[in-house]
Amino acid sequence: MDRYELRRIDYSLSEDHVDLQTAYRQFFKTHCPIETVRAAEASGFDKSLWERLCAMGATTMALPESAGGDGATLVDLTLVAEEIGRSLAPVPWIEHVVAARLLAALDGLGSGVVAGEELATLDLRLDAGPGQRLVSGGSIADHIIVRDGDEVVLLGFGTRPGRVDNIGKLPMAWVDPAAADTRTVLAAGPDAVAAHDLALTEWRLLTAAALVGLVEETMTIAAEFAKSRYTLGVPISTLQGISHPLANIAIVVQGGRNLVRRAAWFLDNEPDERPELAPSAFVFMAEEAAKAATMAVHVQGGLGVSAEAAATAYLVRARGWPLAGGDPGLAAQRVAAIVAERETGAERSS
Repeated sequence: MDRYELRRIDYSLSEDHVDLQTAYRQFFKTHCPIETVRAAEASGFDKSLWERLCAMGATTMALPESAGGDGATLVDLTLVAEEIGRSLAPVPWIEHVVAARLLAALDGLGSGVVAGEELATLDLRLDAGPGQRLVSGGSIADHIIVRDGDEVVLLGFGTRPGRVDNIGKLPMAWVDPAAADTRTVLAAGPDAVAAHDLALTEWRLLTAAALVGLVEETMTIAAEFAKSRYTLGVPISTLQGISHPLANIAIVVQGGRNLVRRAAWFLDNEPDERPELAPSAFVFMAEEAAKAATMAVHVQGGLGVSAEAAATAYLVRARGWPLAGGDPGLAAQRVAAIVAERETGAERSS
């Protein structure tokens, strides 16, 4: 048995993994209550929380040691992303670390980005074309990466673009590359395009992980409510119309989590073996998160749809976060293309 054979089917966490996730879960529980989330909705960003998160090493961990980082694996990063989703943390950690990893790959990484003192983001759309782009993190980023044909370009703005209101409560902005104060071509050609595509894949993988945490916390909120509300003398959690949908949400959480971890492991260790796993995890969680969060709101009835309810905050983000990368259907088309190409190749070789 080669050293990877067992790991291809076993995605349990090591003690170090558990300690890592526990540390970040406690961090967000302490520093990111729902009141902090609500207070940051106007800008989509809590600067104080971001600085505390950077002090935890959350930005440096994501980078290779050769770039001044800690060399964390993608599995490690999915654990942090899951806790960001669980707490709805108003920080662009996923966008920043994905952009920073791309900058490191293209030798364009500065020390300010490594430490998180300067924020970086990138255009996340699979169908990005010329002209303006709606970029998550664009209203707060110091560095914005876009793809222009076969070039990967780093943009800088003296005045940051204005934030655009959005359902996910993200710091999004319309970014016009032609209006940038600085424009630096980081790389060009097939290798540059491949590096950029990998960054987009990593964003979808980590966003899927965040949605796993979001859905699990949404389920917890709904389950606790269902256990405390009674009808005809029994908790509503005993009713099939409540208990069965909550059980389905639990299945979504575990299934999505396993798929995310499997995709992360393959992307780190055998990236050419199962390239459809990461976009599949994103497509699955993008669809199921919205369904689960809607059900959690319904469990709470009229209370669930009130603007003050925590479940409502989770619902809008479950619907909005996947849209930061454009239409999730494009990721589904990519999955179909990868699988079709593999099957066609298998038929030709047989």
